[in-house]
Amino acid sequence: MSPIVELRGIRKSFDGVPVLVGADFEVAAGEVHALAGGNGAGKSTLMKILQGVYAKDAGEILVAGTPVTLASVQDAKAAGIGMVFQEFSLVPSLTVAQNLFLSSETRNGIGLINDRDSRERARRVFAELEVEVDVNATVADLPTAYWQLAEIAKAVAQDARVLILDEPTASLARAEVDALFALIRRLRARGISIIYISHRMDEIYRIADRITVLRDGRTLFTRRLDDVTPAEIVQGIVGRPDDGVLSYQPRTSTGGEVLLEAINLSAGPRVRGVSFPLRAGEILGIAGLMGSGRSELARCLFGIDRLDAGEVRMHGRRIELRSPRDAQSAGIALIPEDRREQGLVLEHSVADNLLLPQLAELRRGPLLDPRAARRLSRTLIDRFAIKTSGPDQPVRRLSGGNQQKVVIAKWLGTQPEVLIMDEPTAGVDVGTKAEIVTIIRQLAGKGGAVIVISSEFPELLAVSDRVLVLRDGTVAEELDRDAIPDEDFLQLSVQGLRP
Repeated sequence: MSPIVELRGIRKSFDGVPVLVGADFEVAAGEVHALAGGNGAGKSTLMKILQGVYAKDAGEILVAGTPVTLASVQDAKAAGIGMVFQEFSLVPSLTVAQNLFLSSETRNGIGLINDRDSRERARRVFAELEVEVDVNATVADLPTAYWQLAEIAKAVAQDARVLILDEPTASLARAEVDALFALIRRLRARGISIIYISHRMDEIYRIADRITVLRDGRTLFTRRLDDVTPAEIVQGIVGRPDDGVLSYQPRTSTGGEVLLEAINLSAGPRVRGVSFPLRAGEILGIAGLMGSGRSELARCLFGIDRLDAGEVRMHGRRIELRSPRDAQSAGIALIPEDRREQGLVLEHSVADNLLLPQLAELRRGPLLDPRAARRLSRTLIDRFAIKTSGPDQPVRRLSGGNQQKVVIAKWLGTQPEVLIMDEPTAGVDVGTKAEIVTIIRQLAGKGGAVIVISSEFPELLAVSDRVLVLRDGTVAEELDRDAIPDEDFLQLSVQGLRP
């Protein structure tokens, strides 16, 4: 099967730091080709070069056997290449139809945009994809799964022959993943090629024909999925055999004093009468479908959203959580769900982001103590093995996994008693997941308490001592970890289908 797209010997550096050092990749017509690698391996950079976002420093790109220059996103679109980024490119205030044909709208006789034509064209696209979406709906009002579908439809509407999906299931529930995979299979049957970037082995084996693994900016291997085991892929990604860190390891240090207690918490429509204790040394998992109130509960505990009723106690004493500053003063820290939008200032440096929660402690008089600030930032970079060219590198230049490490490091640097982590392993490679799991266990082992909110059941079950299942804003079940035999059991509990 001849390739529709080939990348040969691609090289790229940022700020003098090599990211790609001779990477090769190809995808055939009508193939789903997975692309995997550790955070910082160069996956997203390689695909952004194919998409015309970045210019390659060296190497060759061929489309249907012909060398091409992709100097812009428009060049890539003209070559039939579309990409759905982890950070969606839709305009939330516009309708689905308006987003599908943004910058390529038809106009009427007097030069005005013909919205009726856009709506009809959008309906035809979704009908071809066998997907039901209200093309008149404003994107901001739609669930995340529909954003994903709209992004794919947008690329298909622009006649994409090659579609790049970057971590497409990071924020989808299982039923939504199944619907997405059904759509991918229909696209493959139409001869459209899919480049599928993912860290999730189970999904790769469900949907892909071949896999290419990158490590340190180089192509390590390309294999058919029938010819390679998950263990071989993981070893290729992290450079070492699986050490079992992501497996459940029963712990005994979970019976300390109650550090935090939530009593009948209610806030808006998504948090309704939630109560639970959290003990020193305990890791509490929280599971639930999208819209169950998981993230809203975290926001209440960190003082972002105001409580309508109920109270939070630390060490048995009621605390007022009017702002994140109140929560931080009480010894509570939050790793938010969306690291780019909520956890980082992307245009600032790694050091600036690491130091944000501790600026008051780093002042010398009215000014920041530069020596103390640099010493702390370097300490955190080393402690959490953040892969960066230095403290002054813009944080937007880091890989997704290293950005997540920055968010974790900046809050652990405050030495919190209670750490709340919302989707901490979403969109990071297996090696970084193992590092995050180790961090969670170490914090609990030192007497801290951790709340882990996650839709990634393997990681949730690997770390939790106890799991709360939220449904419709309330605690539907409380399960000891030893009472959860497998992921399917937890999935049925989350969906309310377990007898």
